[in-house]
Amino acid sequence: MSTLLSRIGRRRAVQGTVAGAVVLGLLLWWLLPLGEKPPSGTITFSTGTRAGVYQKYGELLRTELRKDMPGLDVRLMTSAGSQENVERVASGEADFTIAAADAVETYKLAGRPGAEGLRGVTRLYDDYVQLVVPSDSDIQSVRDLRGKRVAIGLPNSGVRLIATRLLKAVGIDPETDITPRADGIDTGPGRLGDELDAFFWSGGVPTDGLKEIAESSAFRFVPIGDDLVTKLHRSGGATRYYRTTNMPESAYPTVQNGAVVPTMAVSNLLVTRADVDPRLTEWLTRTVLDSRDGIGAHVHSAQLVDLRTAIYTDPLELHEGARRYYRSVKP
Repeated sequence: MSTLLSRIGRRRAVQGTVAGAVVLGLLLWWLLPLGEKPPSGTITFSTGTRAGVYQKYGELLRTELRKDMPGLDVRLMTSAGSQENVERVASGEADFTIAAADAVETYKLAGRPGAEGLRGVTRLYDDYVQLVVPSDSDIQSVRDLRGKRVAIGLPNSGVRLIATRLLKAVGIDPETDITPRADGIDTGPGRLGDELDAFFWSGGVPTDGLKEIAESSAFRFVPIGDDLVTKLHRSGGATRYYRTTNMPESAYPTVQNGAVVPTMAVSNLLVTRADVDPRLTEWLTRTVLDSRDGIGAHVHSAQLVDLRTAIYTDPLELHEGARRYYRSVKP
């Protein structure tokens, strides 16, 4: 009798093990797209300046991609910003990048090489335009920049695109009515006061390049009113992607002292090309959405990545791989 019971016990144990293996297999099939082996190979991701949000986001996303796709080598390339990023992906120099929607549309409207092959992966977070001056400056508006030393961003950056448009909107020629400087977020903050009267920056908030000097340097933000955004909209083209908003009081608490700053924002897109492998893009899209909280713990802007808005990658149509992912998680 005891022998019979022992056999029954062993049989049940084996059955339980098999059942557990089946459940584990189904779980893995559910978690991994199509139950396939993760994509491998090498991709290039164009980011931004070393002190900017694009670069930090790229570094953190690379870490998350390594967890999901251990065989994928993600190579980061620093850049001047959005304009250069769009050109790199369109030309095939990079496979993925982050770029502001206005820079993407500007590239498309100009009929630049490879524009027709650009595709969207996800809408990420918003860039806030930040016009920074010393706290004791007499500059109160964009109009007051006439005759000043102003950093308008690196050539081929998204900042340069926005700063130039804002200056022209108030009747200031960026080449003759100011002393233009090609400083970005990596050098602009350190030169404010001694070498610069003001500098433009467009990025997620808070940006490390500003956050690091907020504790020790006396600066403030110049408001950008909705009248300026309205003027920009009237000029047509890519300016339709600008919208009025307030930079939250929590962005730089020691500088803002509990006050919001009227400004304008533009959305950032994760961009690729139509010829990039759909399966790879599907996996990458999944990682971007699944890693929101992890990356957002270090890059505050990334907390705003949301499945409900991610599919809106205007002016780009969705890449086929990204579309597959969104269909797979649609309720």
